Amino acid sequence: MLEFSKKILSKVSFDRKLFKKELRKSISWVSKTEVIALKIWTLTTFSQYKQTILEVFDQIS
Repeated sequence: MLEFSKKILSKVSFDRKLFKKELRKSISWVSKTEVIALKIWTLTTFSQYKQTILEVFDQIS
């Protein structure tokens, strides 16, 4: 699911709102261990959305 999430996020990265929505979905799809990898990948790949990414990851429990 991690690779699938990466594909989806890459495709929707043109729109901040849509990116945020899909990132939330992706977090719920991937395993607990993959969440860390997803966070690192999104922060390095989509640095323009750093605040949005950090906000979404801070909201997970």
